[in-house]
Amino acid sequence: MVNKDTQVRTCVAKARRIVVKVGSSSLASVEAGLNHSRLHFLVDALAAVHKSGREVVLVSSGAIAAGLEPLGLTSRSTDLAKNQAAAAVGQGLLLSEYTQAFAKHGVLVAQVLLTVGDLARKSSYTNALSTFGALTRLRVLPIVNENDTVATREITFGDNDRLAALVAELVHADALVLLSDVDGLYTTHPDKPDARRIDFVAAPDELAVDVTQLGTSGVGRGGMASKIEAARLATNAGIPVVLARWDQAETALGGADVGTAFAATSKRLPRRLGWLADASQAKGRLHVDSGAVKALTTTPASLLAAGIKRIEGNFRAGDPVEIVAGDDAVIGRGLVGFDSAVLPEMLGRTSTDLAASLGAEYAREVVHRDDLVLASRR
Repeated sequence: MVNKDTQVRTCVAKARRIVVKVGSSSLASVEAGLNHSRLHFLVDALAAVHKSGREVVLVSSGAIAAGLEPLGLTSRSTDLAKNQAAAAVGQGLLLSEYTQAFAKHGVLVAQVLLTVGDLARKSSYTNALSTFGALTRLRVLPIVNENDTVATREITFGDNDRLAALVAELVHADALVLLSDVDGLYTTHPDKPDARRIDFVAAPDELAVDVTQLGTSGVGRGGMASKIEAARLATNAGIPVVLARWDQAETALGGADVGTAFAATSKRLPRRLGWLADASQAKGRLHVDSGAVKALTTTPASLLAAGIKRIEGNFRAGDPVEIVAGDDAVIGRGLVGFDSAVLPEMLGRTSTDLAASLGAEYAREVVHRDDLVLASRR
């Protein structure tokens, strides 16, 4: 009987569409800037996969790190403007190197600059999906990087790991490979004598690992905590994940027993609900009573005005909102059917009452079940 670890690695080896993320510390250093030999090593592995007929999307960090040395900076700065300047310089260098390296294999590449915030907006999320679809149909390999020249929060916290997971969900990838300067997830810092590599993770939420002991690099900011979070997002979206070292790219993509494999923990959601659950930013909150909590979490019910006690925020019909229980626990997220300006006079009232006093158009769901994702699903 094939075990789940082997199933994950086989899935990666056979993935028709795969997202690969590589971190800053794998491609560059403060002292020497962009590491050309490492980048070409990675390109060789990805080009082989691409030329076999499979689809590859590369999410690459490294723009800031590549720009530090040309600017004479000796470390990644705490000053946002300096980091953005380094990104502006480094992004051109990084893409130029990728373009030349892939061209040697006859592979055309395209730059896609995104922030997590871009994917939070439904319109730009849909536009990004269209762009990826056109590129892959034309057999162009997309190279995604966080748009560090305009990013704010993300530039500080190294959100490319999360971005990679969201891109994998966006394009309905069959697998996600996270490449780092560490050959997998360890029980503690890899330099410690009692450190043990974890070969397989059945559920990231059940990991008993102190990520504060796992460290970060000098040029990257994501660290192991953000990689575990990215793995959680992807596996909850039905996408298996392998975390490996940069020089294990070829073997990891081939399904070898390297790094740490994370099994998919849920079935894939429809793309619209995947966006709602993982990428969207809630515009407000609907606080509901215990009856609504029970109905939503135990039956395929929609949220009606009768179960809502109060609202927070300013939102319009169609915006994502959080649904909150009496103890302030978020039980789900949904697309609201009414503007926040309209809802207050509807709260706590039955559909019959609303139809009689306000009109038939008010006697409908505030959040339809088809537009709702429970927190337990995520």
